[in-house]
Amino acid sequence: MKPEKSIIQAVLPLAIGAAAFFTVAGPRVLYPTNLAWIGHLACLGLVDPAQHYLGWLFFRHADWSFPLGLNPDCGLELGSAILFSDSNPLLAFIFKLFGRWLPEPFQYFGIWLLACFVLQAWFGWKLAGRITDRPGIRALASGLFAFSPPMIWRLKGHMNLAAHFLVLAALYLVLERKPRWRRTAWGVLLVVAAWVHSYLLAMVGILWVADLAGRTINRSLPPGKALCEWVLLTAIVSAACWQAGYFSVGPGTITGGFGFYRFNLLSLFDSSGWSYVLHDIPEAGGDYEGFNFLGLGVLLLLAACLPALIGGRTGILDRIRRFPMLAAALAGLTLFALSYKIGVGPYEFHCGLPDSWVYPANVFRSSGRMFWPVFYAIVLGVVFVTVRCHPPRTAAVLLVAALLIQVADTSAAWTGIRRNLMPAPATAWATPLEDSFWEAAALRYRKVRWIPPQNFSPHWLALSTYAAKHRMGTDAVYLARVGSRKLAAAQAAALRAVETGRYASDTFYVLDDGVTLGAAINLDAGADVLAHVDGFNVLAPGWGNCAGCPPLADRLEAADLLPVMKVGDRIPFNQGSPAVACLNTGGWSHPEPWGTWSEGRAAEIILPAAQPIHHVRIEALALLGASHPSQEVVIEAGGKVVYAGNLTRFRGNIIEFAIPEAVQEESLALGWMRLRLRFKDAIRPVDLGINTDNRILALGLEAITLF
Repeated sequence: MKPEKSIIQAVLPLAIGAAAFFTVAGPRVLYPTNLAWIGHLACLGLVDPAQHYLGWLFFRHADWSFPLGLNPDCGLELGSAILFSDSNPLLAFIFKLFGRWLPEPFQYFGIWLLACFVLQAWFGWKLAGRITDRPGIRALASGLFAFSPPMIWRLKGHMNLAAHFLVLAALYLVLERKPRWRRTAWGVLLVVAAWVHSYLLAMVGILWVADLAGRTINRSLPPGKALCEWVLLTAIVSAACWQAGYFSVGPGTITGGFGFYRFNLLSLFDSSGWSYVLHDIPEAGGDYEGFNFLGLGVLLLLAACLPALIGGRTGILDRIRRFPMLAAALAGLTLFALSYKIGVGPYEFHCGLPDSWVYPANVFRSSGRMFWPVFYAIVLGVVFVTVRCHPPRTAAVLLVAALLIQVADTSAAWTGIRRNLMPAPATAWATPLEDSFWEAAALRYRKVRWIPPQNFSPHWLALSTYAAKHRMGTDAVYLARVGSRKLAAAQAAALRAVETGRYASDTFYVLDDGVTLGAAINLDAGADVLAHVDGFNVLAPGWGNCAGCPPLADRLEAADLLPVMKVGDRIPFNQGSPAVACLNTGGWSHPEPWGTWSEGRAAEIILPAAQPIHHVRIEALALLGASHPSQEVVIEAGGKVVYAGNLTRFRGNIIEFAIPEAVQEESLALGWMRLRLRFKDAIRPVDLGINTDNRILALGLEAITLF
């Protein structure tokens, strides 16, 4: 081959990938300081790119840690690592080395998407080279791989998962008879996959094991060398996973959704809006994760190959027989992708699977993604049959037509993606945090927390953006996984802080409406400030003693958070009643159409006391059973026991008690009255054989009347 032809052939697939990228995504995502497209996607509800960028922003300004991938300010004790914000640890590690010289802001995700397209086309070219040496046909096949709908679909949010080139590279290593530096190539590929996304690591890992087993069986790799490779690469990949933070959340890696986010048996033909010609096929709610539409171009190419396939003169079965372990791996991936709830369009068929199998499968709950290696094996098989069963000119014509149709028809969807990635460049996105408090708080505090702590908390985007910009830590985050035990401990600590009014001095808090009343009741009003700022409930410890801090005008007090309850009116506590706000200090379950159950062995009711309250009447249910004939209830007001008795009927219980005069006066001065309830006999309905409810219940609050 002439040198100039060799250079052209080396550059051609790269040019095809770049052309596909600029056609689908456009150039603006490549500007490192451009955040407009990330913010625009977030406004559309596609918040994952913002999650990825913010994870990188926290990581960029954090000190180096060990393991390298820990990202402590992004999530605090929830167990954060750069891996779990899906921020592409591979590029995060590289660019963090140069963080002090990079501009502000800086995002590398556009560069990443370009690399995904270019490498997708390049490895498509390499795979086509296993079929033919003709550059034109290889280029056309490369274009089909570059315009694969499942890959382009990921540009809407899961940018790491656009790295389908890793799957193509793994398939190439399996199919290549004598790949140069095979063990090194697999080691690099596995580490890169581990530092890109866990799902891709799983797919590449399965293909590696299939290759290792296949070469051992056909004796091209001695068993001893195969064992050494297994031990060595497993150790290397485990170390890479450790450094990326895979093990930082413990059992939090297992969530739920296996069987919901599956591959539908009709997914290969279901356009899901990716075709002008083919209509969508009805499917279940989570089947979008198993999106594997071949595209009209590939489907027509497959139709053109059907006569040869039916006639059995393609030679493809002989090729499959050469790689039995690959075939077995692809079959296994298909079964896992289908899950135990097999979807056929809108229909679902359940296969019995023990919980002991379903639970660990939830590590990869979006099982529909696992079909990607099979998807690309099908595309490669279609190209193989086209080339081997037609004269070269006919095959070229078919591939040209397929590629043109594929590009044109899938534009039904990718033109929308392009519009979303091409807003006018900007270096920031809009924020609702406009009050001067936020800038002053960033100077005074080291952390900002959301109470109660939770993953994907309300307003996480605004608070994470604020914290990352000011180099603060926060637990108001959105992460792919969090440490379940650490989250439970953080929630318990937050509840104790609200109940005791004791908060960390280096932290300010943003409160959910459901806990704001409790915070107001227990507030140290002399030192701490609870206020409404830009629509947020903010608790700032020590703000009242801060001479240089701007005053907060819209302060919140308990009386402001309580509904109006007139003396003499019967106030229901059912779902939708404003009186449910009186229960927001804890000890109550969610309201139901009839009322609200207590939950646990203690609860509180905060009653508005704009007028003197002399007497209280409570209407309630009591959880009883044949072996549990009564519920003891003790009620305190102002630290004094005002009622102690046993409820012996399920329905129609009336609790009445008078309020001591001293408590009346104190409550009138405060504007509210606290009732503390204790339930010694609280029990779970499941223990009484009533149903499977595991809550610890005692009293069902129906209504209160004040006198």
